[in-house]
Amino acid sequence: MRNQNQPIATEGYPFIALFAFITLVFALLGWGFVTLVFLCLSLFTVYFFRNPERYPSEEEGAVLAPADGKVIFVGTVMEERFFKAEVTKVSIFMSVFNVHVNRAPASGKVIEMFYNKGEFFNAALDKASLQNEQSGIFMETEGGQRLLFVQIAGLIARRIVTYPVVGDQLEKAMRYGLIRFGSRVDVYFPEGSEVLAKVGDRTVAGESILGYLK
Repeated sequence: MRNQNQPIATEGYPFIALFAFITLVFALLGWGFVTLVFLCLSLFTVYFFRNPERYPSEEEGAVLAPADGKVIFVGTVMEERFFKAEVTKVSIFMSVFNVHVNRAPASGKVIEMFYNKGEFFNAALDKASLQNEQSGIFMETEGGQRLLFVQIAGLIARRIVTYPVVGDQLEKAMRYGLIRFGSRVDVYFPEGSEVLAKVGDRTVAGESILGYLK
């Protein structure tokens, strides 16, 4: 899969190249202020698509955060797609200043996936979980538990990228996709899980532990 070792996510290359080219054109024209503006945009784009290394916990049953950001919801919800039961959902909101490369929260096999083309409400709102554009992965872990995690586009984010296909084996903290520019990821824990995450927690993708599977 893409972006396993690159320091900058490959999806960012076209944007970086575009802003760098425009910066060069204005620099050659001698338009100092405009050149500075596009230089800042170029540098911010590099920063946005950064892809740092992470060092996951090896604790058995640990579910890691799939995204950098802030926990904005922890609670019981009815999950109709796969579990068809009440489960615990943890929602992580990513601002434009967070790393946007997403990581697998556990090791396991992708058994089902879905994509819904939806709206673009503010990703911090509850209705974004149901109505926004989203891409979900339903995984069976090595211990036989099932876990659902969903990438959700936000008000500015208009492009969800998901690398795996059904049947792929994911390793804990493996990079599996990203969202451009500002968004959220929801994780649905099966019944009996121990959820540690609390609203307001700051998470680091591939390192922060959200909870433990039964």
